[in-house]
Amino acid sequence: MSELNKIALKVLSNGKGILAADESTGTMTKRLEAINVPSSSKNRLLFRETLFSSEGMKNYIGGVILYDETIKQTSNSNKTIPDLISSSGAVPGIKVDTGAKVLAGSPEEKITEGLDGLRERLKEYYKLGARFTKWRGVYNISNKYPSKLSIHSNAHALARYSALVQECGMVPIVEPEVLMDGNHSAEDCFNKTSEVIKKCFEELILNKIDLTGIILKPNMILPGNKSGEELSSEEVAKLTLKCLKENVPTSVPGIAFLSGGQTEIQATENLNLINKNNDTNFIMTYSYGRALQQSALKFWSKDIKNINGTQRIFNHRANMCTLAAQGKWSAELEAK
Repeated sequence: MSELNKIALKVLSNGKGILAADESTGTMTKRLEAINVPSSSKNRLLFRETLFSSEGMKNYIGGVILYDETIKQTSNSNKTIPDLISSSGAVPGIKVDTGAKVLAGSPEEKITEGLDGLRERLKEYYKLGARFTKWRGVYNISNKYPSKLSIHSNAHALARYSALVQECGMVPIVEPEVLMDGNHSAEDCFNKTSEVIKKCFEELILNKIDLTGIILKPNMILPGNKSGEELSSEEVAKLTLKCLKENVPTSVPGIAFLSGGQTEIQATENLNLINKNNDTNFIMTYSYGRALQQSALKFWSKDIKNINGTQRIFNHRANMCTLAAQGKWSAELEAK
């Protein structure tokens, strides 16, 4: 077993998932302003530290994706943020892309940037305590999109990023997100996601990536949010598993789904049914941002000093997600 494979399994095993706390300052500002909390670095840290020091971290969270600002901060208990996360048994991770920009040659689409200077940044993040990283490629769906150009360009960037990350002794999360926005059908989502994931692995293999030392972070197969198509969780699970079985090499240790605009309950219920029907060797867990934090953030906004109450809500949500990652969740448990 390689060192990279050990790290990936530490993040993913025992039903534990990944807390995606890597919102950029701009995104975090929007979220805080929406709940009438001023977005200062102190407040951003206070909310994140409230989650990172919760009891749920020990039982349910295997890894935390941080943002550049947060990985360099010190908690109120005088521990660095990576040390605070490590002390709960979770692995600190870091988002390393610099965002999705307009794709030259196809202005309706995006390409993720951040390869310039990445090798040096990775060395710094490693010293700060990060042991895994994240890079998100993002794809629109419509009649014309994602284009071959978008599929190829983003797959190539994800592979180059992964090579640099593994060279530095860290595990890359490979995140090709086919967006839920639009009026496309679930069948369209299945076909386009299949094409995107297949191309990503072609590029990863071409770039000599150790597939036992990566984590795939894909979207679930869902109809577009403007399509009007209703799909049961059973169907979501069936299509998602089919897509992954057909396109992901069996040497990949695990898959951590993004929530991608689903509600907390939808993201939990769909993950649960994926695991109930999981007939693969892949660990199937979660890497949620909003679907882990939304209720806690809402509660916290009413009184940012109520740490215990906020943690209680976060612990419950993380517990529900971990039960879903083991196929043991039920709607009745939500009410308890």
